[in-house]
Amino acid sequence: MIDELPLARATADEYASWFRALADGTRVQIVSLLARRGGPMTVGEIVAEVEVGQSTVSAHLKVLAEVGFLLVERRGTSGYYRINDVCVDCFPSAADIVMGRPVPAQVSTH
Repeated sequence: MIDELPLARATADEYASWFRALADGTRVQIVSLLARRGGPMTVGEIVAEVEVGQSTVSAHLKVLAEVGFLLVERRGTSGYYRINDVCVDCFPSAADIVMGRPVPAQVSTH
């Protein structure tokens, strides 16, 4: 049986931040690009693929990194962005939990 109580406030707030982070088409493009690429990319490489200005891409990368969808590694003056597999693996479970569906056994939330 599914718990009929509402989510704990802290959990609801965390999930809401995830959904807000993906509530923009460019951010969805960036997450999709990095997930499909399977490796780190610089801001310049991302800009070339999503056809949005560098300052806009940088702002979107910041939002995605703040919620944990992306990790950034600094190499000199460049930042290399990649998908945070742990966080992204949790996202479908978060959607299931919010919608009152059972969470798949192999996935746990963080």
